[in-house]
Amino acid sequence: MYLLESILLGILQGIAEWLPISSTGHLRLAEHFLGLNLPLLFDLSLHIGTLIPVLFFFRRDVKDIISALARLDFKSENGQLIVPLAIGTVATGIIGLVFVDVVESLSHNILSIAIALLIGGTLLYASKAGREKTDRVSIWNALIFGLAQGAAILPGLTRSGTTIAVALLVGTKREKAFKFSFLLSIPTIIAAQGLTLYKQRDTLALTGFGATEVIIGATIAMIIGYLAVRLVRKIIMEKKFHWFALYCWLLGAAVVLLYLRGF
Repeated sequence: MYLLESILLGILQGIAEWLPISSTGHLRLAEHFLGLNLPLLFDLSLHIGTLIPVLFFFRRDVKDIISALARLDFKSENGQLIVPLAIGTVATGIIGLVFVDVVESLSHNILSIAIALLIGGTLLYASKAGREKTDRVSIWNALIFGLAQGAAILPGLTRSGTTIAVALLVGTKREKAFKFSFLLSIPTIIAAQGLTLYKQRDTLALTGFGATEVIIGATIAMIIGYLAVRLVRKIIMEKKFHWFALYCWLLGAAVVLLYLRGF
């Protein structure tokens, strides 16, 4: 049973982490309706699994950014992203630290997840109104993107969907919106999972999930996560990103109805 659950959750995490449909929202809904109780270590392994394909997909950009930082080069193409990424990461971190208790209290409330899905879907749909004007991420825009990503700690709001949608709305070109959003997610995920691991280091028991389940779940999440990253880029370039709004609306409405019926 735990092996089947790890496969299911690995697939779910891999699909939902980078497609703009909220992985945390889906995992919490799966826990609620399937009666699951995910141990922290398994949850962490799933997020690490989906972080690896982003690092691989953007490996050249990450390498160039680190190299530019080491040389204090802020003028090259990737060097110009250093300050905006730092500002966006700090903005996300502040939102996360300030509202962490609120988010934890809502993390298993399916009605709040449903409402967040409906809001996220509306934002995704609105992104089609954006007019591409620039491929430069200004300090002000970096702050806005960081705050948008910070808001996505609420289960039901999608990290990639929220930041990309906001980037498109403020006129960022599609390729840069995609690239900056995913690069911004890297330090955020590392910091968030590291903080969670530190704060809950005494509750890392697998409670039924063994090493095999953890490895299988993370591996599946990694493989499907890579495919999801490629799919998101393709959909953004084809100007179909807002299509995901329909899925978010339908799922949000379905969860509201289930909540009203006492599920």
